[in-house]
Amino acid sequence: MFISPEKKKKIFFSMLRIRRIQERIESLYMQDEMKTPVHLYIGQEAVAAGVCEALKKDDYISSNHRGHGHYLAKGGSLNAMIAELHCKRTGCSKGCGGSMHLIDVSVGHLGSSSIVGGGIPIGTGLGLAIQMKKTKQVSVIFFGDGASDEGVLYESLNFAILKKLPVIYVLENNQWSVCSHKSSRQAGDNVFLKGISPDCLFTAKIDGNDVMTVYETALNAVERARSGFGPSFIQFDTYRILGHAGCATQDTKGYRDESEIALWKSRCPVSSFKKTLSKENILTKAELDSVEQLIETEIDDSFVFARKSPLPAPEDLSKFLFCE
Repeated sequence: MFISPEKKKKIFFSMLRIRRIQERIESLYMQDEMKTPVHLYIGQEAVAAGVCEALKKDDYISSNHRGHGHYLAKGGSLNAMIAELHCKRTGCSKGCGGSMHLIDVSVGHLGSSSIVGGGIPIGTGLGLAIQMKKTKQVSVIFFGDGASDEGVLYESLNFAILKKLPVIYVLENNQWSVCSHKSSRQAGDNVFLKGISPDCLFTAKIDGNDVMTVYETALNAVERARSGFGPSFIQFDTYRILGHAGCATQDTKGYRDESEIALWKSRCPVSSFKKTLSKENILTKAELDSVEQLIETEIDDSFVFARKSPLPAPEDLSKFLFCE
């Protein structure tokens, strides 16, 4: 597949932006101004950037607790995200959701869930809604290997296959569910389903740190869904460089071998793609320096915006609640 230099640079800049935002959050987290747990996306940027570049603005995504990258890659407002981490009224969830409950319906991000596997049935339902409305949209669900242990995944997949729903199940296999390695939870090295006819379910297991392969695979699944051929299940093998939650200093020690972390750092998707673009004479140092400065300024402005924003008003405490 031919991918234009402009498209490659766009995807790289999306990855770089996600990385720099995550690094800034990590560096400031211990100041305790962000009153919410955070689950950082460092190391997994190729999946969000590659998959979301294959989507249109009105396509839907459902995310999870490690959802900053998905939100940003789909076009969510950085100001609103950083304000949400500070639990401010200007946040994307009005200061009521925090890091694990980001949402921006204007760009098709229909929310993230702190419940492991919680977004899977929601994203499947969105696929049913698309089918009933007879539009050409698709629904993408991001979830981790921990969520692949949940029975709701197989229930949702079965329903999507039966109804030929335009849903793409994106498994980000970052190897660890909190402190439990996938080998202690799952037999074999393939989490994705086997034995299903490709006419019913397109499946693939690929390198989630190779952003061009991510993009091409996602584009194929999206085109398949738009054409009425039903769901896809794609396992992207990747790695979370930092711990399960919080910043580096809060990571529990001893459950991961340092050599394992070093190995995956050497496979950094951002650094690898930058080298590729430089070799192909697509990205110049001047361009990179300029974009780095733009990103830094944008991040600075977003934290100023968040700090100056008001907290939710006391009378708003009972809003946005469902009561029978």
